[in-house]
Amino acid sequence: MATAQKDGVRCTASETRTAVSSSPRRPPFAGGERLSYDVSFGKVHVGSGEMRFIGRDTVRGHEAWTATFTISGGFSRFSVRDTTKSWFDSLTFTSFRFVQLLNEPGGHPRRDMQIFPERQVYRKNEEPERPSVADPVDDVSLVYLMRTLALEPGQCYEFHRYFEPDGNPIVVHVLRRERIVVPAGAFNAIVLRPEITTSGIFSQNGRAELWLVDDSTHAVLQLKTHLAFGSINLYLNHVATALRRD
Repeated sequence: MATAQKDGVRCTASETRTAVSSSPRRPPFAGGERLSYDVSFGKVHVGSGEMRFIGRDTVRGHEAWTATFTISGGFSRFSVRDTTKSWFDSLTFTSFRFVQLLNEPGGHPRRDMQIFPERQVYRKNEEPERPSVADPVDDVSLVYLMRTLALEPGQCYEFHRYFEPDGNPIVVHVLRRERIVVPAGAFNAIVLRPEITTSGIFSQNGRAELWLVDDSTHAVLQLKTHLAFGSINLYLNHVATALRRD
């Protein structure tokens, strides 16, 4: 439990610590959901992004859901084309496989993480197996898990499920409600600050904030984070399925 004491990555005394249910509510997404985004670095619009829930697949004989997260764009000599794909259990969101194809300054070309929850190990590309955790999640399956949570400002979820043990704990602060306008329209939103001790979009140093629709869909409206090469912002501009505007 020593990892729970990492500076800044924990629930605060003023928050209500809330357990993640072992039986999440009925998922508010279905196969074919596609959320499209405008992407900016700082204040400059540079490209597009997409979160796509593809639906059912199999991994090593396991039935799984699969979803992708893609960001592309750039300017001058700087450009990115990053695609992340995840295969995860439809009930627990436990990850079976996590693949990143990165085309960015300083990025690693490919990371293929084969995750074996039953043995609590994972393997990166062709490297030897490494220890994992019980009921592991990855960066993409975590987003879909967060969409199933009951979210009220002042709550804080703290759990040890990131597939790389050094990334734990995962902490999700539920910050506030607010009305926001994105290219797709005006929505009531609930704002989260997820933290993982990694170098990804939810890293502690990234100070990411995530805006979800404040209704049963909890679709991702907006994301702001800081990466090694600069700040990145995503703004929803189109959805493949209707969102309710309260």
